Amino acid sequence: MRVIYKIARLELSNLFYSPVAWFLLVVLVFVAGFQFTGKLEELARAQAYGSSLYALSGNIFYGLGGLWGTMKEVFFFGMPLLTMGLLSQEHSLGTIKLLYSSPISTRQIVAGKYLGIMFYGLLVMALLCVPVAVGAVVIDNFEWQTVLTGLLGLYLLWGLYSAVGLFMSTLTTYQLVSAVCMLGMVFVLRVVSNVGQEYPVVRDITYWLSIESRADNFIKGLICSEDVLYFVILSVMFVCFAVLRMQMGRERRTGWSKAARYVGVFVAAMLLGYLTSRPMVKFYYDSTYTKSNTLSETSQEIVNGLEGGLTITTYSNLLGYDYRLTPRNVRRDMDRYENFLRFKPETKLRYVFYYAADTASAAFKHYHGNRTVEEAARYTADFAKDNLRRYLSPEEIAKNADVVSHGYKFLSVVERENGQKAYLRAFNDTRRLPSEKEISAVLRRFIKPAPRIGFLETNTERRLSGRGNGDYHSLADEGHRFSLVNQGFDVFSVRLPEDRSVVLDSLDVLMVSDPSGDYAPEVMETLREYVRRGKNLILAVKPDSYERVAPLASDLGLSFEPGILVETPREEVPANVVSCEIPEAGQAGYSRYFNVRQFANYTVPGASPIVVKGAGGFTYTPTLVTKDKRAWNERQTIDFINERATADTLHGERVGERTVMVSLTRTVNDREQRIVVMGDADLISEGELGSSRRGVSSANGVLTDGIFGWLVYDELPLRTGHPRPIDNHLSLSMGGASAVTVVLKWAFPAAILVFGAFVLARRRRK
Repeated sequence: MRVIYKIARLELSNLFYSPVAWFLLVVLVFVAGFQFTGKLEELARAQAYGSSLYALSGNIFYGLGGLWGTMKEVFFFGMPLLTMGLLSQEHSLGTIKLLYSSPISTRQIVAGKYLGIMFYGLLVMALLCVPVAVGAVVIDNFEWQTVLTGLLGLYLLWGLYSAVGLFMSTLTTYQLVSAVCMLGMVFVLRVVSNVGQEYPVVRDITYWLSIESRADNFIKGLICSEDVLYFVILSVMFVCFAVLRMQMGRERRTGWSKAARYVGVFVAAMLLGYLTSRPMVKFYYDSTYTKSNTLSETSQEIVNGLEGGLTITTYSNLLGYDYRLTPRNVRRDMDRYENFLRFKPETKLRYVFYYAADTASAAFKHYHGNRTVEEAARYTADFAKDNLRRYLSPEEIAKNADVVSHGYKFLSVVERENGQKAYLRAFNDTRRLPSEKEISAVLRRFIKPAPRIGFLETNTERRLSGRGNGDYHSLADEGHRFSLVNQGFDVFSVRLPEDRSVVLDSLDVLMVSDPSGDYAPEVMETLREYVRRGKNLILAVKPDSYERVAPLASDLGLSFEPGILVETPREEVPANVVSCEIPEAGQAGYSRYFNVRQFANYTVPGASPIVVKGAGGFTYTPTLVTKDKRAWNERQTIDFINERATADTLHGERVGERTVMVSLTRTVNDREQRIVVMGDADLISEGELGSSRRGVSSANGVLTDGIFGWLVYDELPLRTGHPRPIDNHLSLSMGGASAVTVVLKWAFPAAILVFGAFVLARRRRK
């Protein structure tokens, strides 16, 4: 070990007698100072002008465009210059013969060279600690753990690049060729994950070999044992390659014998890589304050509550139009479940590929015309440069009831050992695939019964299955990410009197919305009995339908003002499209779901103002009131597009704040009953949730989560968010940031440049 240390010290001294080492130091320090101070000045300026800052440590160091990401790219281009002469220079100068004739083994030579370059890397890391120290001083609640985790990842990356460069320098006597070869090898390590992904055995090897996201995991604050061992194993592998290369240069061996030794080292490395990448043996540490690299506490509780094995089988249709996954993308798709595997490593992920389609559908006709399914599949596979033999035929996949019942769409079947099943689907948005929130909502179904939400469809109320502007299809649409069904609820239609027992016994929430006709006496009695039993309810009306539910509203101690709620007319929108807000008294119930100050506007197009009379022991909380405190109930104007509405007190049109939604609570049978009454059935309708009006913002979709979440006692929708960052203030003025820029961007690199020039000049004189 003493010999190795002496060689390392000699190599380090030789580096500092080389202009390349000093040049690289100056470049690294300048780029780091340029990147760091640029961000610092920008943030100091924004704060000085009154802007709120957010997550400063990540913004400067490990976020998108942060310092550590920049340093990673600098290493990629700078390391070949530093390592190209480690051993090739010994060959070109002839000093390799002296090394071979000395009583030093090849292993000691290679290890000493590698240790020397790693010592140099420690100096680089120490210089990078200067902006870290400055950040710790000027950023309140600095996330030093996350920042230092990124620095650890950079050092491990340095070690791997050094090992690759060391090996490449043994292959040629030309330093430039060595540098180019190193760049080529590192580039291969970056793109190797795309090689052989169609073949399961090759897929695991090439994906593990890829360096693509290894350092990035450290930079974003996640330490994983697999990533640490990846850098160690590959670094050792390339160092061993360098030893073999030097040893075999002094030995007479056949080509097969030499190749076998290289293959043996490579196979041993791959075997270790396979063993260390198994979910059961992986360990994690999330150094971020917000734990952004980890499942939320809610998701962890759900996953930890699952006993026994779990299998997720994903079915992808080559001819599917909602989302399509190919065998080449399997490993990337597996990464979506990485955080879940961390807490339930015994989970199995399976993938089934097939082709099937309805040839009469408009989508098939549009893309494939008169082709048969087989012809369309062959054309699509050829276009994607895929092999159709990897896909099951329509006859083979037709035996799978899950795929058939879901219309051959992209589907993941989540199944427990006890036979329980649930489904994950692709969504009709830009993200397409389920996120942690949707996956956790599905897993929750295995440990807790899903709340049952019934929509009454007796007198042609707003329909759950309808797609009209006034219907509620988006609340039950499997393709809509934020629909109730994808957030863990069971949603279905009920009819009375046919489903009387279902309504009274098994529902958690019943929604009665805007009936078009009077209810039969037995239906109304069932609804009143539902309320008397203490069950939760949503009652939504319109100006022309509130009288049809008057008996039920009377039991709740409510009534509705005649006329249509309007506000002071504006040019952008009709007067009957009223902007509402949640008053301070009503914020507590829904604050769990959204920031009231941020989402402060909710629109109601044609509402009936609610009047609280009081009855039945309820506590009443106004949950939505008009923002215009001079709103009124218009009784005369009907055409709000071509006519201008004005308040006429002679016709009973009173001016003042109006209530549009009320929350009611009372205790029945030792349980809190919760009821929401809305004066506008369009508040959460298909048309209003999807509307966009010039000059008027609307957060009705967020309010939907609040309403249904409150009615099921905050069990759903799941809260999968993380704590907010606390490093949101910069204790530095614009002048101070400018001073830091002068020091780190100009003075510090200049000092290193002058000192390096002095050392090199002194060396030359000697």
